[in-house]
Amino acid sequence: MEPLDRDGLTEREFLERYQVGDYERPSVAVDMVIFAVTESDENNYRKLPEKELRILLIQRGGHPFLDQWALPGGFVRPNETTEQAAARELKEETGVDNVYLEQLYTFSDIGRDPRTWVMSCSYLALIIGDLLQVQAGDDAANAAWFKVSYRLLKEYKERMDGGYVHKSQQELRLSSDHAELKAIVEWTVTVTETSTKTTYAIVSNEGLAFDHAKIIAFAIERLRGKVNDTDIALHLMPKLFTLTDLQQVYEVILGKELLKAAFRRKVANLVIETDHYTENAGHRPSRLYRRNMEVL
Repeated sequence: MEPLDRDGLTEREFLERYQVGDYERPSVAVDMVIFAVTESDENNYRKLPEKELRILLIQRGGHPFLDQWALPGGFVRPNETTEQAAARELKEETGVDNVYLEQLYTFSDIGRDPRTWVMSCSYLALIIGDLLQVQAGDDAANAAWFKVSYRLLKEYKERMDGGYVHKSQQELRLSSDHAELKAIVEWTVTVTETSTKTTYAIVSNEGLAFDHAKIIAFAIERLRGKVNDTDIALHLMPKLFTLTDLQQVYEVILGKELLKAAFRRKVANLVIETDHYTENAGHRPSRLYRRNMEVL
């Protein structure tokens, strides 16, 4: 016998009577934090070019936030999941697919979008530098890669009954030939005996639309955390690479220099030596490596 609810209804009867409009529903969007590592413009062929961490932004062609820069993204269509929407947006903006894609977080702060109640399911994507190509969508005036700088300004810890609060402010700078953008993002970690809560807030913002400074900061923190514990950086590398190239990628993500010997011990089981060497690089040939696909 089919079970009845407290009103004496079967599931079919309940669904027939269900009124969708009884509850206000948000719009759902996806915002893409797309990272790549590229080589800086370096004219000295005898010197290794420096690596730069870059992020793809689009310049809004309509209201709200007209002419400001934002993460690529859009609303989720009725016939797709958020992950499918993210993959679609990635393909439309960069022309690539089948790359590293990871859900970051769902941002649902009240008033984050002045149009209506919009929840953003954000995604982190990593693409290889030589695959870079961008194209502005129909609702965008421009699209460009921005160099990323993310550094600690100040931090402090306060004791409280049963725990402590740790606050830090990070300066986010994004630069390209099109614009110089800046934001200060503060994140607060509240620790008690039974819980840990982390919140992000935008202290100041110059040129970034919506709450995208917070989303970008969240993505950088996630990327830095996973670089230390996983092989995520390999998703930013071409098929063959030198260990120096790989170390530079780690350094631009972490925002600090690493000791060569310690780094090579760290990645020893993540890469496999090949019989290939660099050519026409203006310096002594270096051995090339590839990603170890056997690492779990």
